[in-house]
Amino acid sequence: MPKATPKKPSPARKAAQKTKAKPGTHSDQEQTTRLWLMYPGRLITTPVIWQISHQFKVITNVRQASITDEIGIVCLEMQGKRNVIKDAIKWLEKIGVSVEPVEINVIES
Repeated sequence: MPKATPKKPSPARKAAQKTKAKPGTHSDQEQTTRLWLMYPGRLITTPVIWQISHQFKVITNVRQASITDEIGIVCLEMQGKRNVIKDAIKWLEKIGVSVEPVEINVIES
């Protein structure tokens, strides 16, 4: 019987794994994750980051942002339990926000 090929994780889920957490991380341990959020025009005036901080037990920190009438691009740092951050990422994707991992340090670069 052939083995099933595992699905490739989305870039946002990879970002949740690339964190400052200690080795041997469990889903209930605290971690910090940086993500690029790209908002479609219809969500520009929606307080998405406020909603994240109230719906999920995470601390948010906007590291960089650029907003126009057509698109919003935000570098967001989230601190919290790994499984909660993953749930927040899933929620963002569900409402139409594109989520990508931050590959370089935005402030120090």
